[in-house]
Amino acid sequence: MDPLDIVSHLHKIKPVYQPVISAIKHDVIGYEVLGRFKHMEEWKSLGEFFHDGDVPEEFKVEVDQHLLQLAISDMLADNKEGYLFINRNAKQLMINDGEDLLETLLLYKQKGFEMDRIVIEVTEHDFDEEFEELNHLLLYYKTFGIQVAIDHVGAKSSNIDRIRQLEPHILKIDTKSIRRHNSEGFQDIMYSLSMLAQRIGAALLFENIEDNFQLHFAWKHGGRYYQGFYLAKPDFDPLSKTDLSINLTNKVASYIQREKSLIEQRLELVSAWENKVKEILSKWEGPKKVDLFIDWVTSQFDNESFRMFVCNSDGQQISSNFRKHEKLWELEPYKKGSNWAFRPYFLENVMQMKTAGRGILSDIYSDIETKDMIRTFSFPLTDQHFLFIDLKYSYMYNHECLLI
Repeated sequence: MDPLDIVSHLHKIKPVYQPVISAIKHDVIGYEVLGRFKHMEEWKSLGEFFHDGDVPEEFKVEVDQHLLQLAISDMLADNKEGYLFINRNAKQLMINDGEDLLETLLLYKQKGFEMDRIVIEVTEHDFDEEFEELNHLLLYYKTFGIQVAIDHVGAKSSNIDRIRQLEPHILKIDTKSIRRHNSEGFQDIMYSLSMLAQRIGAALLFENIEDNFQLHFAWKHGGRYYQGFYLAKPDFDPLSKTDLSINLTNKVASYIQREKSLIEQRLELVSAWENKVKEILSKWEGPKKVDLFIDWVTSQFDNESFRMFVCNSDGQQISSNFRKHEKLWELEPYKKGSNWAFRPYFLENVMQMKTAGRGILSDIYSDIETKDMIRTFSFPLTDQHFLFIDLKYSYMYNHECLLI
């Protein structure tokens, strides 16, 4: 399609609406506005028009403004509630210092469409050029109640500081990345993004959800909003909850039951490990005979563990490392005297064990020495001495509840 032909025939352009669904109420909370152009007798996507670098930005602004006016008019005419998500790149926003968009929104505010219902989506790629100008403009928009979403978050880790500076309301994550990245690598990315969202008070929106696996991933990783063909395709009419392709409430109910089952299995394992240690706790004769005690422990955790040791409450290792090579446990006495209090949550976990008198299972982490993904089960031998049992990945792999 010729860009000039599109701009010259705005009457052939119509907005379509892709629903954004809430993880809380399982209802439609808003719509992303996309464009269609009637070519011959077929409605074609305007995606190629907007992504073509050769198309003048002024053309894109004109078409976007037309789509926005039609969309807001539709929402007002049908008394539709919810947000409107609109896509704008930095160059478009900077034309006329962003006043064109603001004037349009102020005009429709007088007609009853509040400005806090608008969510402007900018991509992380836009941060590469003129970030300060873009940042000032978006901050200015926010004073009117307009919300800001960052699209394609995580594409460039170097932009984390800029995202923090902007403090957007929403971070959009493309679930296609789940397929492109290895699972462990993407888990790390998701952890970083989740922490970032918590720090700046932003909601996570997972887009391009195309199957049950991606929806479950979004739910499990704290997605507040969902979007994608698996839930609903763009439509000329703003769809409601009853128009969705799936029953989200039923889907989430199945996720919850599965998650509860896995948590229950994991707690049963922890309880069984606690009982194993308690059974031989009578053999504890103090720190001077600590290696002898661990020798007893290895027989109890031969299938589960590849390494174990004992530390005092200050984090200092008072035992040798017991490490399993092939089928034999070997001592590493040179590890005695190491201090592990620098590790995140070490002292907090020690104090929790001391207070509760119960064992703790760590989150999954990558072991520095083996590079394997492992967990550590720790147990208070006394209020000053703590046993640490590192679980081997092969054991975790055979117990799904330990991999989540």
